[in-house]
Formats: sequence, structure tokens, C-alpha cells
Amino acid sequence: MFQGATQLSLDAKGRMAIPARHRDALVKAGEGRFVLTAHPHRCLILYPEPAWLPIRDQILKAPSFDPRSAALKRVMVGNARDEVLDSAGRLLLAPELRDYAGLDKQVFLVGMGGYFEIWSEAGWKRQNEAAFEALQALEPPPGFEGISL
Repeated sequence: MFQGATQLSLDAKGRMAIPARHRDALVKAGEGRFVLTAHPHRCLILYPEPAWLPIRDQILKAPSFDPRSAALKRVMVGNARDEVLDSAGRLLLAPELRDYAGLDKQVFLVGMGGYFEIWSEAGWKRQNEAAFEALQALEPPPGFEGISL
């Protein structure tokens, strides 16, 4: 289970070191194989390959003639890349994916349970501000009515 946000730096080649606290679990969950792809919210997502495959298959079942389904297929499946960590535990983020997500030197690796989101510093700040604004409503979102903190 991946959780928490970690600010990381990309090196000159666009590599990101996976923090040690996540690396072993990520490698184990993915059997050493991962899928990195674009997300419609302009971030990247990193899945252990076994977790990604059923999601990919579900996306591909959507009707291709529906413009929204076709767009989602293009973004998520069309940009998907099979990846492995290098011997130093780094993940190479392809230039086209870095460009898509607006990634520069500083990025945020955000654990989302079974996968990670990778955000630009500005993108992560915008997401947190939007979440704060959305949570100012008096009514909790569906499914959260009975949760007590």
C-alpha cells in the first residue's frame, strides 16, 4: 500500500530515484516490471505491471467511436511505457511524458494505494488547493458520510 507525498528531484537525464521506503514493495508488487503512463489530469501514473494490466484491459473495452472513450484510450494506453528501475533504483521518465505532465527539476511522488501519481511541483500545489476548496462544502462526498477522523 503506497501512501504519502514525497518531493524528489529529477537528474539531468530525467531519472527519478524511488525512495527506499517504497522501492522494495514496488519491485515486489511489479515483479520488477512497471508501467508509466499519462493521466488525464496532467500527471503521470506509475503502476506495478500486474496491477496495470486489468485497468488497461478495462479501458480498451470502451467503445472506440465515442470521442471521450477514444481520448481516454489515447492518453492512458497510447502513452503507456513498460519500465524497469536501473541498478541505482531510478526510474527514467521519458521526455514526452515529462513534457505532457509539465515536469521539471522538482516533482512529487504521491502514493495512491496500489500505484503512484507523479506531479510537477506547480501541479501538485494546484491539486492540493483544489482539494481544499472542494472540501469546504458542508456535505461530505458520496461514500464518506460515515467516516470519522
